[in-house]
Amino acid sequence: MNTPADDPLIRLRNALRDFADARDWGQYHTPKNLAMALIGEAAEVVEHFQWCSPEASQTLPPADRDAVALELADVLLYLVRLADVMEIDLADAATRKMALNARRYPADLARGRADKYDRLQAPGDD
Repeated sequence: MNTPADDPLIRLRNALRDFADARDWGQYHTPKNLAMALIGEAAEVVEHFQWCSPEASQTLPPADRDAVALELADVLLYLVRLADVMEIDLADAATRKMALNARRYPADLARGRADKYDRLQAPGDD
């Protein structure tokens, strides 16, 4: 098990804190501003796939794949910074969400289906 000192998410959070502090950006890093920046970066990820076929989106050329990687990094950085500013433990929140999703989407009902959890039902439950 990772200790806080060697946990990659904690190290990233701390590096982002230091980066923002060195530039006195804390005054701008409000939850509202960070959430808006996060969604803007997520939109930049989407731009890379906007006119791709589903097949083409799975086989991007290396340069496009690298550009997507950098956009995903921006999304991650804003997400981690937002969680830090709001004092949310992302790893804990993700673990809790996965447990909730496991209950909402039982494998025997959800396998191979894209239905929302409230539309899943066992065969014969119509």
